[in-house]
Amino acid sequence: MSLQLIDTHSHIYDPQFDADRDEAVARARAAGVGRILLPAVDAESYGAMFALARQYPELCRPMMGLHPTSVNDNPRWREDLEQVARYLAAPPEGIRFCGVGEVGLDLYWSRDFLSQQQQALRFQVELSLQYGLPLVIHTRDAWDEMCALLDAFRGRGVRGILHSFCGTADHYRALKAAGGFLFGIGGPVTYKKSSLPDTLREIPLSDLVLETDSPYLPPVPYRGKRNESAYVGLVACRLAEIYGTTPEEVAAVTTRNARALFGERIS
Repeated sequence: MSLQLIDTHSHIYDPQFDADRDEAVARARAAGVGRILLPAVDAESYGAMFALARQYPELCRPMMGLHPTSVNDNPRWREDLEQVARYLAAPPEGIRFCGVGEVGLDLYWSRDFLSQQQQALRFQVELSLQYGLPLVIHTRDAWDEMCALLDAFRGRGVRGILHSFCGTADHYRALKAAGGFLFGIGGPVTYKKSSLPDTLREIPLSDLVLETDSPYLPPVPYRGKRNESAYVGLVACRLAEIYGTTPEEVAAVTTRNARALFGERIS
């Protein structure tokens, strides 16, 4: 089986890959991964992301953004957002951003920073519209809040990916009404107790893209171990079971979806 895949969400620049990053890249290529998209997290990790994008420009395409948990307990979060804006206005040498991400809302640890996270997300949605770049959006324990925030941008052409989607079918419909969104599916769809397969029966394959979120959320049979982009084909295989089609068809449709969203910036 030969699949042509795009991993739309991988932190392969994370220190967990420092010992074998080149080997992980080689494994991804051998598994049919033609692009690895790199969402940013915070100022401390931008340098490693830039270095990887420069080393593998034909494979790794970076984004720029501030992760919602990087807003929590961060007295400099506004300055960090201004840095995001500066990078988008004038990317570092050899860098071309394909999206604005990883941005979003995360209320898993605390609701104390919801207002700051909302301000940061709105700021970065505006940047995505200013530069014509898709968003890559993180949502954890905040699907209702996310739907409400994005609905305020309805009609303005906002678009992107709801990364690691685990909302309900109602959340899916609300987000589709708010803008041109696709939904990232990764390792959790393979978990025995996941409700995602039931939700996906109300979502067409044409609205999905594949992701790993490496080094996090590995698919079965690698659960509990480090995730990597080479495993994205396992997600395609599980989706093929859910949709009653072939892994090749899942790969073709999701790759086409990703290319339509990101355009020539990942060509």
